[in-house]
Amino acid sequence: MGKSINIKDSLKLNAEEFTGNSKVIILKLDGLIDTYNSPDLQKEVLNIISSYTKIIFDCTKLTYVSSTGVGTFMVFLKSIKEKNGIIVLANLQQKVLEIFQLLGFSKFFTITDNMDESLKVLGISPTETNSCFPQIFECPSCRKKLKVSKPGKFKCIQCSSIIGISADGKISLI
Repeated sequence: MGKSINIKDSLKLNAEEFTGNSKVIILKLDGLIDTYNSPDLQKEVLNIISSYTKIIFDCTKLTYVSSTGVGTFMVFLKSIKEKNGIIVLANLQQKVLEIFQLLGFSKFFTITDNMDESLKVLGISPTETNSCFPQIFECPSCRKKLKVSKPGKFKCIQCSSIIGISADGKISLI
């Protein structure tokens, strides 16, 4: 799953399922969260996380969060806690972290400095990640350049050959 959503021109949300574990979703935030876009963000994220119990918010590109935005994160936390799940906030910029701390909400969240730490919190070894994905390769039959985001079986869009890609990125015709 790779889904990108623009929310009110001030925030971009990119959702990627963690390869190899269908109950982990990584949500990358790019922009700011405020009173204006919080309701739309809440709607989109609650829809996405409905079938997950382990959520990582990658906040590397999150530049600002208002108190309303922090409240939105609390809605996500409540939703996940009801399913005995966990939310991890990764890569918070200093000013965003300070807002969570100032409002007293940092104690409710697991906050990590990087994605490796976030995966460890969820019981996943960072070495289990598929670092060779996404991958661009040539079809062994027709040499058409193709891009895949995870291992599996794929059909070439040009010659219809069935191509298998293993978790370590090895390509074979099937």
